[in-house]
Amino acid sequence: MNTKILFSSIFLCFFCLAKMQAQEVLTIEDAMKIALENNFEIKIAKNNSKISETNVTIGNAGMLPVATASVTDNNSIQNSDQTRQDGTSTSLDNAKNNSLNYGVSIGWTIFDGMKMFARHDQLKELQKLGDSELKRTILFKIGQVNSAYYDLFQQQQQLAALDTTIVISNQRLTLAKNRFTIGKASKLEVLNAQVDLNSDQVALLRQKESYANAKILLNQYLARDPKIDFKVTDQVTVDSKLVLADLINLAQKQNQALETQIINKRVAELQLKQVKADRYPVVRLSSGYNFAESESSLGFTSATSSRGLNYGFNATLNIFDGFNQHRNEKVAKLQIENSQIAIEQQNMILNSQLSIAFQTYLTNLELIDLEEDNEAIARQNLQITLDKFKIGTITTIDFRTAQLNYVNAKVRYSNAQYEAKLSEIALKELAGNINF
Repeated sequence: MNTKILFSSIFLCFFCLAKMQAQEVLTIEDAMKIALENNFEIKIAKNNSKISETNVTIGNAGMLPVATASVTDNNSIQNSDQTRQDGTSTSLDNAKNNSLNYGVSIGWTIFDGMKMFARHDQLKELQKLGDSELKRTILFKIGQVNSAYYDLFQQQQQLAALDTTIVISNQRLTLAKNRFTIGKASKLEVLNAQVDLNSDQVALLRQKESYANAKILLNQYLARDPKIDFKVTDQVTVDSKLVLADLINLAQKQNQALETQIINKRVAELQLKQVKADRYPVVRLSSGYNFAESESSLGFTSATSSRGLNYGFNATLNIFDGFNQHRNEKVAKLQIENSQIAIEQQNMILNSQLSIAFQTYLTNLELIDLEEDNEAIARQNLQITLDKFKIGTITTIDFRTAQLNYVNAKVRYSNAQYEAKLSEIALKELAGNINF
């Protein structure tokens, strides 16, 4: 009976695997590729990055001249009365008057205390900020995809474990019925076997529900139809060679949160340059060509017209503005100081996060080895228990305990692999070093 139970379990596992083979096998590399192409938040972040890049122009910084064209046409119909200095008077009903003005004007700020150059540099830094935000979004979403993917892995392992225990529970029920038939067992043993089988079936249904929901969640991260069916790999490899010092060094160069704070400080420094530029004069050149024409039905002049070029320059200097210049500079310097404090704070948070995550990572690596040994021991214990249960030397409670210990050991082993993989992903995400 022992051999039959084991062969039945193996057969069912192979059957389940064969059934899964008919589904799409989604690798983690394919999942990340699909997410990079489809994920909505990544698409939005890409567009925001393009917006920041588009804004980096010398025209947006105010370095280029501005040319405008204008046309103004005014018309009126009025009843007019005029009295001249010599006492004569003139009146006209429905007098028509019109004027037409059009032309082109050009204005160009040629000096503003170097504010335009600081503004251009600031736009470049804002572009870097947009790129950094894109990287942060990609890393976060790729981390989510990895977590959801390996969650499916451990859920598949739990399904396999529950499938195995149901096979064993069915065999136990059959054995109990046979023993009852020949008078070697009581009806209570049959009922207990049936109750345990029902419990296992309930657990299997709950696990199938969790597995299906986990698939839907991963499809959501991949921005594809939630009804798409697939399976994930049945093996997981945890990188066991991560070194904390190396991760800290990488994080100093690649962590997106830290990079954002560094860019923010540079933006604040350039803002101070723009504020200081208000201490200097602003010189603007202007020129234009205009045409004007007017007609009047009543008056000394019935029609006039003019056209020609105008040009000149304008210079302004802020002499006193109620100490606002001093206040603005002080505020800008405090913003720089805040940015430096934020960098130091982010460094401390980052090092703490890495240290905590690395300790969890080391613990999970040890748990993998421990749970692997426990799973092997539980399997051996179940085999011995099956032999003893066959000849009736142990109770059904002892058999059930061995059975549950085996299932729990398999579940804990897959959970240990999953948690270790999550720790690895978290460390690489903090270091900005997830491969995709």
